[in-house]
Amino acid sequence: MHPLLAAIAQRSSLNHFDPETHLDDAAIHELIGWASRAPSAFNLQNWRFIAVRSNAGKQRLRQLAWDQPKVSEAAVTFILCGVLPDTEQLPERLQSSVEAGFMPANMPRSWQLAAEQLYRDSPQARRDEAVRSATLAAATLMQAGQALGLGACPMTGFDAPAVATSFGLGANEIPVMLVAMGRAAPGNWPQKPRRPLQQILELA
Repeated sequence: MHPLLAAIAQRSSLNHFDPETHLDDAAIHELIGWASRAPSAFNLQNWRFIAVRSNAGKQRLRQLAWDQPKVSEAAVTFILCGVLPDTEQLPERLQSSVEAGFMPANMPRSWQLAAEQLYRDSPQARRDEAVRSATLAAATLMQAGQALGLGACPMTGFDAPAVATSFGLGANEIPVMLVAMGRAAPGNWPQKPRRPLQQILELA
């Protein structure tokens, strides 16, 4: 089996982490480097990651996440922030693609105009985009962790407004989910069985 498919097949949401596992700056940088390769609309890359790894930070976050032990037992718990699209930043974010030679020089401006039209009068579209981008980044982060021998658990059980206040999120940032990550401790379940394809797939 291809290693990527093996990682998908083996992934499970951990509830028990080895509290003695620690991740240094280099490991966290590597994980977020992979996570940032996730797709985003117009290549906005409208996400931000807060790596909560200090004992004080994890205890503070745990109290805002229904006192779930895995928040503090994991080596790091990431706060995945979706950022509301800012189309003014698009030309700068696309310039490296122009310089690399595969994007025409006039395309960043045309993408910017398209994005402005899409988001201008729709706060819901802006919020949806922020949530989508952070979710894609979270999925990529978890697969990267799996490939590097780590386990993870995505979490939506937390007080989002309180997390935003406690960790200093900007007015344009949404705390979409937490991702606890570290090495598995004994007692975790394997991946739970999935529904049959005939219940979820339509061929049109």
